[in-house]
Parts: sequence; structure tokens; C-alpha cells
Amino acid sequence: MIRTSFNDNWQVRPKANPFAELSGHSVPYREVTLPHDAMIEQTRVPSEEGAGAYFPGGVYEYRKTFFVPEEHRGRRIAVEFEGVYRDAAVFVNGDYAGQRPYGYSLFRVDADRFLRFGQDNEIRVEARAHQDSRWYTGAGIYRDTWLLVGGPVRIAPDGVRVTTPDIDADRAVAEVATTVVNDSTEIRTADLVTEIRDAAGTVVATGTSKVTVLPGESATARRRLYVREPALWSPDSPALYTCEVTLAGLDSERVVFGVRSLRLDPDHGLRLNGESVKLRGACVHHDNGVLGAATHARAEERRVRILKEAGFNAIRMSHHPMSRAMLDACDRLGMLVVDETFDMWTSAKSPFDYSLSFPEWWERDIEAMVAKDFNHPSVIMYSIGNEIPETGTPSGAAWGRRLAEKVRALDGTRYVTNAINNMLAVMDELARFRRQAAEGAGINTLMADAGDMMNAVAVSDAVTERTAESYGVLDVAGMNYSDSRYALDREKFPDRIILGTETFPTRIDRLWALVRQHSTVIGDFTWTGWDYLGEAGIGRPQYGSTPAHVAPYPYLLAGCGDIDITGHRRPASYYREIVFGLRTRPCLAVQRPERHGETFVGSPWAWSDTIASWTWPGHEGAPVTVEVYADADEIELLLDGRSLGRQPVDRFRVAFETTYEPGELLAVAYRDGAETGRDLLRSATGPASLRAEADRSVITATGGDLAYIGLTLTDSGGTPYTSADRPVRVEVSGAGVLLGFGSADPATEERFDATERRTYDGRALAVIRPTGPGKIRLLATAPDCAPAEIVIDVREQHA
Repeated sequence: MIRTSFNDNWQVRPKANPFAELSGHSVPYREVTLPHDAMIEQTRVPSEEGAGAYFPGGVYEYRKTFFVPEEHRGRRIAVEFEGVYRDAAVFVNGDYAGQRPYGYSLFRVDADRFLRFGQDNEIRVEARAHQDSRWYTGAGIYRDTWLLVGGPVRIAPDGVRVTTPDIDADRAVAEVATTVVNDSTEIRTADLVTEIRDAAGTVVATGTSKVTVLPGESATARRRLYVREPALWSPDSPALYTCEVTLAGLDSERVVFGVRSLRLDPDHGLRLNGESVKLRGACVHHDNGVLGAATHARAEERRVRILKEAGFNAIRMSHHPMSRAMLDACDRLGMLVVDETFDMWTSAKSPFDYSLSFPEWWERDIEAMVAKDFNHPSVIMYSIGNEIPETGTPSGAAWGRRLAEKVRALDGTRYVTNAINNMLAVMDELARFRRQAAEGAGINTLMADAGDMMNAVAVSDAVTERTAESYGVLDVAGMNYSDSRYALDREKFPDRIILGTETFPTRIDRLWALVRQHSTVIGDFTWTGWDYLGEAGIGRPQYGSTPAHVAPYPYLLAGCGDIDITGHRRPASYYREIVFGLRTRPCLAVQRPERHGETFVGSPWAWSDTIASWTWPGHEGAPVTVEVYADADEIELLLDGRSLGRQPVDRFRVAFETTYEPGELLAVAYRDGAETGRDLLRSATGPASLRAEADRSVITATGGDLAYIGLTLTDSGGTPYTSADRPVRVEVSGAGVLLGFGSADPATEERFDATERRTYDGRALAVIRPTGPGKIRLLATAPDCAPAEIVIDVREQHA
């Protein structure tokens, strides 16, 4: 089918009451371009849930007028939605055309039966979001839309599927299965031409066959082609091929795939193309920070690129199916993917969540995820759920078997996991477990935080017995916060292969050692690789005696990502890179001196309150803690060339207590007496300047491209002025519009759709959407700073 972007010329408004409108109360529409998040534009309310970042729920309606030419009469026309959050209902020319309760599933509505040919037509979409999730979801048509047009005899959408069941150095078998649909009243026979091209566009395999399809039916034509000397896809070398299938004179379809093999066993763990690989994983939510939930292709690609540069080789999409745009980016850049279905099955976690629709819709939503993922070489595993309480019951185990078998029936080439929280699986016995544990020694130490408690419960006999079947239906036992089972299960279940599907970022040194130690443990996924909106403040620094889980308004961010919502790497990210063995240089970080001496009581998701800065005006002579991360024997700390001492490294880190003096702070790492690397922080001096820097000077006008412009306060030498925060105002003119503007401030009442934002630790980020070819000019101003200007060149996209 011919696929055309359907993103332009939409309008949106809060859903109006038709009876109120009859009495004269009208709610106006306004123009928007998709993808669009209606929730991020709302005013946050302190009485709302912190899980959703204190954004209110709502019902929104979108509409679009589009012309359908007379010559389309008799053709099949569908509208495809990659994601509408949530409980979408679609109407064409006022008539109900379809719905989708789940907010993360790609779905299509057949529109041709409702259309007026040779005339304008209207499509209207309603979306609802209210107390239905444990994180910020956004609302509305937040992913791309497409208009699909094809004849009665055509290749079905997602109808070309490529597998590579047999690979060696000389050749790879590419089995291409093409589903052809015949909506006509006659038997139709057509030639099916299949071509495979390499990255350079050279045809490396081709074949022609006939396919006959009976009226009102579909047929699947399979063709085995042979790719000589195949280039294998891997994270280090993400080679891609294109498969184009042409139904002679009727239709054509093109898909991208990779040639790669997967193997799994307890002795070698996960093998990709015959080589064992450990998953250095990041859990990520779907929001794009200052853009809210709006899913633009460039935003997804930028996240994947930054995560990979930070040392990750795998992403677990948490806890919902990944966008097409991010899957494409993972394919191109070489990032492995665990794609996930649901955060709930039949047991609700929020008052109005998907559990209300799960029994009726789960099969269709699994089908949608697998159809979307099938040709992507980056996808190695499907997760059928996250922290599902039912997994500790016989009924829940039966549900798990049902879901796992459904996935396998649709795609037998990948593995199936389930991210099980063992403590949740035995919640009904938790009180009894607490009483029994309290009778033993050291209970106060054992239950010092949530992580200790979850690990203590995880090794109980109750968990072993009650989760045995739920783990048994899987290829890989996904475990959330249960590393205490890694060694235990090597003994009790020697064939059980484990994946740390969700783990504490503060414990990566010990966790990664366990991953390396056990061949049965194939990787670790931290919560989280990238910070996100909602679950407000679970990773924030806290001081005093007892930490609270969710932070009060106006907290906005979870605060537990290695990378903040603007894409800036926090100190924890460099620590992780060192633990992974990917960075030889040490990393300097400094605890904010205003809280020095207070007792830190952050949750296991909370890193120390450090930033990479040695600029602390007003704290001269005050005590300060300097942290250094390194894979070394010892660290020497120097200030302006004066040694502040040497200390041995323990668990890849060392802390120095000193007093703050402006200057140059240098950390030098040593192993066996020889220097292995150094890191330097320099105090900013003199007046602050405002700098604007674009991620790219040239972008494309279409295809979901964006310009990211970092705004940074620095001194004359370029050192960030982390202590000189001030409001920054931006003006955008020319061939673009401001799409989002913000900072990584975890607790603020500022809006992402404003033209003025205050910097946080000296930084802010502006995101611009191009409106056509030409030049985009951004002018940024801040008090006591010279204006900063940058120009972006927008060009047409060429095939």
C-alpha cells in the first residue's frame, strides 16, 4: 500500500460537551502538527498524582479535514496510528470507525467505507488519560500517523517478514514471507518479485514466483533467497539489508532487516553470531523530556545515540512497546532491544489502567507489537509483562503461559521473558515473612532499605515455590531487584537463564560483578538509563532519617537516570562506564557543599548529589566532599598543583574531604604505581556568557527531524558556570518553530512550552521543529549576558 504521512493540518481541543455547545458554550480548536502531546501543555496541579508528575488527566479530541480524490473509489484506504494515549476512539465523517484501549499499540482503521470521494472528509479522534499509569504518559496522538492506500489485491500492511534461519560465512538464507490480500470477487494470480539489496544498494539476491489468491482471502508466499558472504548485524557493526517485494503491477513493499543469529544456553549465556554477549542494559520510559510524550524520529535517535555513547548496548522499553522510530534507530546504531508488552494484566495498579481492557484486548496488542518488531534485528527478546502480581499464583502462571505461547506462535525467532518482581509475587505473605525475619538477628540491617527487603524476600522458599511455573514458561527468567537469586538459582535451577530486567543504579559495581561471574546471568538493566517525567523524586537526594518514596509538588522528574532529560550525562553515567570496563580515565564529581555534613538517606535509586563542577561561590573555605570514580588502585587529588593526598580506590570510587578553594582540581589515577589517567575540573571565573550550540548545523525538512540547541552559561574560556543560573529567553524565526524548551531542574513550576526558562546547573535545552526548507534562526538572551544566536540550515530530504 502507498504510505503517506498524515501528520499535518490537525486541530485539537479539550473534548467538548455537545449539550453544552448547544447552549452556546464553545471550546475552540487550535492547529497542531503531529506527533503531539496534549498533556504536557496543561497546568500541573498539586492535588494530582506524583506518579504522573502532577499533570491532570483529561479527554482530548483531534480532527483533520482531508480530500479524497474520485479516482480512489474502489481502493482500500486506511489510517494508521502508531500510538494514541489512551482509549482512542476514531470517527470518520461522524461515523464510528474503530477504537484502541491500549495507549502504546499501533492500530489501523479502515476508512474507505465511510469516505466521500471527490470531497473533503473529516476524521476525529478522541483520547483519554486519567489515573491509568504509574508514570507520566502524555495524552493524545503522540506518535506518527499515516494514510495507507492500496488496491483490492495488495500486500498486507506489515505483510513482508524476513527471517535468516541458516547463516554461515559463505552465505545466509533469507526466508521472505509475503502476505497478499485479495478483496476482489475473482481469483487473482500475479508475479511476486523479491529483491535484497545491501547497504550500498547493490542487489545481492533476487527471485520471482507466482502467487494465486482466492477472492476474499489472503495467501502467504514464501521465498528462500541466498545472500553470499553476508555482513552480519551486531552492536559493533550494525549492517542492514533492504528487501523489496513487488506484486507485479499492483503493489510493492520495502522492509529493512539484518542478518544475525541468536543462541541461548546456561554455559555460554546469550550468543549473538556465535559470540557470547552480556547485556549492558538501560531501562527507558517513552517520554522525550522537554517534548513530553511526543515521539519524533530525531528525538528517539538522539536518545539511542547518547545511551550507546554512555556504554549501554541494550535497551529495555519500560513498560510498553517501543516506537517504530526508536526501533529504526536501534537497528541503525547497533542497540539490542528487549521490547515489553504490559505493566499489568488482570490486576490493576492504578484506578483506571489497562487491566480493565486486558482480558479482551491482550491478544491484539501482542499481535501489534510482534508485527511491528518482526523485521528489526535489534529486537532479541520480548517481555510479556513487568512486575505482574499474578505471577505468584497458579492462575497468573497460566496467564503467563498463554501470553508466552502467543508470542512464540507469532515469532519463534526471539526469546521470551517476563520482568518479575519476586516480592510482589508473594505480597500476600509479606507480613508473615516480616514477622519471621524479625525473630532473627540483624533485621534492622537487613531491612535498611527497599532493595535489601526485596532481595531478602526473593530468596525465600515462598518465592522459589510460587514462581517456579511462571519462570518455567519463559526462555529467560527476568528478575527485578532480585540479584540475591543469581547464585541460588544456579544451584536450584541449573538450566535457568536469568536477566536482571530492573536493578538499582547505585549497586552496579556489585551487580556487574555477578553478571560477569555467572554464565547463567546474561545482563543487567538499570533503572533508569535516561531520566523521565513522573514517579516524581524517587531518585532524588534526601537527608535526615527516613526517605519518602514520591516527592511533593512541584517535583517533576524521577531523578534516577544516568542521563538527565536534556541528554546531559550525570556523574553516575561515567561511574557505570568505568564499571563496564569501557573508560580508563577517572571521573571527578563534587557533592553540593550546602548539604555537607547532613545524613544522606536517599533511596537505592538515588545517586549522591554530585555534579562535575568546581565552581561554588559563597562556599570558599567551607568543607566539601569530592568523589572520584576510577578503575585503579589509588587516586591522588591535587588543587592548583598542590597534593591533597592519595587514597585507595574501593568499589571503583574514593571520597576526599577538603575545603573549597577556586582553582584547578585534578584527579590522577594509578595502577601498580603507574598513572592510568586523569580528570580536571576548573572553576569558572569572571562574568558569565551565554553560549548556544546546535547538535547539527544542517537538518532535513521532513521525516521527524529536529534541531537540538544547548544553551550554556560559561566563562570566557568555556568552563560551565553551574552556579550562575538565570532566566533565558529564546526567539525562533524562519523555517522552524520552538517545540520544547526546558532544563533538567527536577522540581519546578516552569513550563516546557514557554519561551523563557531558567537554566539548571548552567544549562537549558531548546528543541526546534522545521516547517520547511530554509534557514532557522534562534536568538537567546539572558540578564547580564550578550545575546547568543545560531542559524540552522533546513534542506529537503532526498531518497
